[in-house]
Amino acid sequence: MNASPVPLVALTTLATPEAAHDLVRALVAARLVACGTVVPGVTSTYRWQDAITTDTEALVILKTVQGRWNALVGAVERLHPYDVPELLALPVGAALPAYLAWLAAETAEVAA
Repeated sequence: MNASPVPLVALTTLATPEAAHDLVRALVAARLVACGTVVPGVTSTYRWQDAITTDTEALVILKTVQGRWNALVGAVERLHPYDVPELLALPVGAALPAYLAWLAAETAEVAA
């Protein structure tokens, strides 16, 4: 019997909603995430190259499983346009069993 997959919520930001949607489509197509939710119009303030900067960005909420984390990291490093992309994983304390089953099915590696 297989253990239940460990669900993760991952966060990243991109400069535009269009760039965010492009990244999400690529990650879903590669089965690295089951879903990505794009939230346009967030404001981020951060220090970059010794200056404090404020930018409008699109927040992306990615739903995946722990077993796909390393591959997701690699894909974001390749596909994300930022020099230092944000990619944070948050543990999920609980999930509906049906959602967890869907999440596992959508992120399962497909045999070549």
